[in-house]
Amino acid sequence: MKPSVLFIITSDPRTSPRPAEAIRIAAGVGTWRKTDVTMYLRDAAVLALSEFTDEIVDDENYTRYFPIIGEFGRPIYVQKQAPLLAELGEASLAFQEIPDEELARLAARHNYVARF
Repeated sequence: MKPSVLFIITSDPRTSPRPAEAIRIAAGVGTWRKTDVTMYLRDAAVLALSEFTDEIVDDENYTRYFPIIGEFGRPIYVQKQAPLLAELGEASLAFQEIPDEELARLAARHNYVARF
């Protein structure tokens, strides 16, 4: 069985480079196909899914690496009813909203959890 890692991103992509870096790392790790990668976005980090990346830090990482994550065959998970979901517009990738209880179960099923 392959190890698994859950990337939890909570930083605001409009002001922090951390979400872009997390997406770049997740895409790189997942591309090896030796680790299962899952991504979860919380709070302002949901804006990383916006179709308009020109207003976020390191926007080229989103356009270059997010499509790779979309090819991993699992949804991008987001905080259920995150306040900024309404500002998302057309999402660049399919996502699934999950409540905090499901996040806890998701984290428990992974070997590693990385928070950005």
